[in-house]
Amino acid sequence: MSSPSSPPRQFSRPPQRIAFLASPTDIAQKTLGKFVETYGDCPLDQAEVVVCLGGDGFLLEVLHKVSEHNIPAYGLNCGSVGFLLNTVSDEDLIARLSRAQSSQLHPLRMTAIGRDGSRHEGIAFNDVFLFRQTRQAVKIRIEVDQRVRMPELICDGIIVATPAGSTAYNLSAHGPIVPLTANLLPLTPISAFRPRRWRGALLPSSAVVHFTLLEQDKRPCAAVADFLEVRDVVEATVREDRSITATILFDPDHGLSERIIAEQFAE
Repeated sequence: MSSPSSPPRQFSRPPQRIAFLASPTDIAQKTLGKFVETYGDCPLDQAEVVVCLGGDGFLLEVLHKVSEHNIPAYGLNCGSVGFLLNTVSDEDLIARLSRAQSSQLHPLRMTAIGRDGSRHEGIAFNDVFLFRQTRQAVKIRIEVDQRVRMPELICDGIIVATPAGSTAYNLSAHGPIVPLTANLLPLTPISAFRPRRWRGALLPSSAVVHFTLLEQDKRPCAAVADFLEVRDVVEATVREDRSITATILFDPDHGLSERIIAEQFAE
C-alpha cells in the first residue's frame, strides 16, 4: 500500500489507448517497433497516455505537445542522461503504466523583446536562460516583482529554472536543486564576474523576474526558453505559468521527487 506521501497513481484501470513517440536514434526506433507490434499505436489526440522513447531532451519536446492534449507522458530512456525517464525493460508495459505515479509540472513563460522591437513568447519546462553571444560578458539589471534587486550583473548569462529543471543546466552552473513541492524557482548566474561572489537566489514561484540588458550594442545577448532561442534581446520577463500543466509518470519508488532528493546525495 502506498504511504500517504506517495504520489498518486494516474490510472484507476489499465490504460488501453497508448500513443508512442520516439526520437530518430536507432535504439529508440527499434524499441518503438517492438512496442507498436505488441501494443498497437493510438493517435495522440485519442490516447490515454503517450509513451516517449528517447532522452530527456526528446521528452521535453513531447511535453510541449501533450500539454495541449492534457494527457500524461511516460518516458523510457533510449538516450544518454534519462533523469526524467524510466528504464527500458521486458516487463509488461500495461502493468507498469497501471502502477505508475504522477508528477505535475508547470512551465515558465518567457517574454523577450528584441533590439528591433519584436516580441517573442515561449514556454519552458526545464529553464529559461540568457547567454552572451560574443566574447564580451553581458551586463544585466535584475528586477523581481518590479523591484530592482541587482542594478548590474556582469556575467556569461543567467538561468531561471523550474524545480524539475533545477537538476539540469542550473545544477551545472552550481545552482541549488529544488524539490518539486517547494514552490521555489532557482535564479542562478553563469560565470558571474561582478559581483564575483554572488551565487544566485531562490525566488517564490509567484515571482515575476525582469531582465534588462545593458550596453546591448557592445554586449549582445540571446534568450532561450527550452527550444526557442531569441537573438539580440534587450529585455526578457520570466514567470511561472500555472495555466499549463504537464503530467509525467514514473515507476513506483523512482518518482521525480525522489530523484531530486537522491541527486543531492550523489557522489
